[in-house]
Amino acid sequence: MSGGASRRLSPAVAAPAPRDVALGGLLGEALAANHRGRLSHFIVDETSPAIALFDPAHAACNHEGDWYGEHAGKWLSAAAKAAARTGDAVLLSHLRRVADHLVALQNDDGYLGNYAPERRFMRPQPPGPETWDGAPALRTWDIWTHSYLVLGLLEVHRHFPAPRYLEAACRIGDLCLHALTDGGIDMTGLGNHHGMSATVLLDPAVELHFATGEEKYLRLALRVLEQADAHPRLALLTRALAGADASEIGTGKAYQLLWNLVGLAKLHRATGEPRYLRAVETMWDNIRNHHLTLGGGPWGGVAHRSREVFNPAGVFSPYGYVETCSTLSWIQLNRELFAITGEARFAEEIERSAYNDLLGAQAADGEDWCYYVFPNGRRVHTTYWRCCKSSGAMALEELPALAWSVLPGGVSVNLYGASEAVLQVPGAGEVRLQQVTRYPFDGRIRIRVSPRQPSTFDVRLRIPAWAQRVRIAVNGEAAAAPPADGFATLSRLWAEGDEIELDLPLQPVLHRATHRNVQESRAPDGAPVRQEVLRFDWCALTRGPLVYATGLIDGFKVEETLRLPAAPEETWIETLSAPAPDTAPAIRLSPEGRAPLLFSPYYAVGDRRDGSWRLTWMQLAPELRTA
Repeated sequence: MSGGASRRLSPAVAAPAPRDVALGGLLGEALAANHRGRLSHFIVDETSPAIALFDPAHAACNHEGDWYGEHAGKWLSAAAKAAARTGDAVLLSHLRRVADHLVALQNDDGYLGNYAPERRFMRPQPPGPETWDGAPALRTWDIWTHSYLVLGLLEVHRHFPAPRYLEAACRIGDLCLHALTDGGIDMTGLGNHHGMSATVLLDPAVELHFATGEEKYLRLALRVLEQADAHPRLALLTRALAGADASEIGTGKAYQLLWNLVGLAKLHRATGEPRYLRAVETMWDNIRNHHLTLGGGPWGGVAHRSREVFNPAGVFSPYGYVETCSTLSWIQLNRELFAITGEARFAEEIERSAYNDLLGAQAADGEDWCYYVFPNGRRVHTTYWRCCKSSGAMALEELPALAWSVLPGGVSVNLYGASEAVLQVPGAGEVRLQQVTRYPFDGRIRIRVSPRQPSTFDVRLRIPAWAQRVRIAVNGEAAAAPPADGFATLSRLWAEGDEIELDLPLQPVLHRATHRNVQESRAPDGAPVRQEVLRFDWCALTRGPLVYATGLIDGFKVEETLRLPAAPEETWIETLSAPAPDTAPAIRLSPEGRAPLLFSPYYAVGDRRDGSWRLTWMQLAPELRTA
């Protein structure tokens, strides 16, 4: 495995600190709910159930093989960002108390898990029977839990530096390195999905290298990748480079595969090895083109043993599952690729996922989350221990640092929505920026640019791929800034009070999708024949970044078949006036032969109540189908 020497690459864009960005609008409301809900109540001290799991007396007899230990590291990660962002002294006191408690529980050898000694990752576990998910006979999530603990401790240290947090994370890394080298442990034998639940260690291993500069943690990451690639049912790097479909790597488990790709992207940043980036971008293209819902969530689970695995490319069903954990890891993967390349397409995917499948999984109270969301299906708030509640909280806390970026020559506006940022711009010093907008309900955005002193720098505006007839003005004068690679760049001398006006017209867009089966045979003369034997066509609506959906049709039906008019779409798809400034306009669709249907933003349908139904895709009448 090449790429062993550290040659850390500078990011194309630099993320601001959480305290330097304040999000308003929809995303800001979601963050505020997350702060006062999940992050403030789920864990408060060592008696909280998710932390009590680590008590030595409990761990000594834990043979259950559960994943519940992950919640500690996930909460540390999200709560550290939230405490730094909000200055909440109570949350910070809880954070330090819990982190200090965990550090005090760490064994001398570095072990900080919640498993009995004979089940710990340092000991070879008996191989499992040949099952579809490649799980060991005695399932363990020990490496998984430690991976999240490393990330959580490093996040606490990043925002509230204390040597004990970094040292505890390093001791876990040292123990893992010893187990994989001198201890003879094969990582792929420790996790299900043909090892992918353990090879996620790739991510925290690289983070330890970034935090310390020590080459041994880079060796750890390379060792994990070597084992992941050597496993015949996984072959992570080899298959990704060969262009395999995401469903063909390991079991195709979306969450685990995406987290492995996050680690591989970071390994590229650490080593400069181009194959790693090429593998990640190849998989990104495959997932983006074949394995996302209209709302940007990685989905699968149609006619498969697991609801959380990618389907083969080309399979479509509006009833597929999006695991909220997968939405987190998809956002993180796009975060890494955006940092490496600065390309607009990765920021666009973050925004799409955030405004739809992520917000669509969160309850308004900030406490409850959906384990799964479905384009067409019932909203179900999941149980206490489920992974997705902590993953959703983590995903939201990713967003402030992604909304704005610092460039070598200026700033980049990546996510749209009301927000403020104070950024240190090279050559210009401190620059205060503010987005004033009702986006995503309205496409008119005003960006106030206020440098501490007049300075020349770039302001780069992301132009969404869906946007047509975009208008940009500076201080009321039209600006010539033709988009290039998804961004329009304004280069000028900026002074206090300068204002950019960006108009992204929001029009309803009708999308179509098809599920079909084609049978291949031969004619009597031997010529190949392809016959379509199954086909279902569907349509759905978006407006700007928002996916639209309706509740139960006529108050009781979970499906409806529509006959769409032959007239121009603007005559039967109408945007209605918003009932209030802080609400989204509805879309009225008037099909032939039935009463019009009203659509609202997917995330909000049913007032985000448990048990409410959301229907995104409508089946089309058979006579509209073409061969």
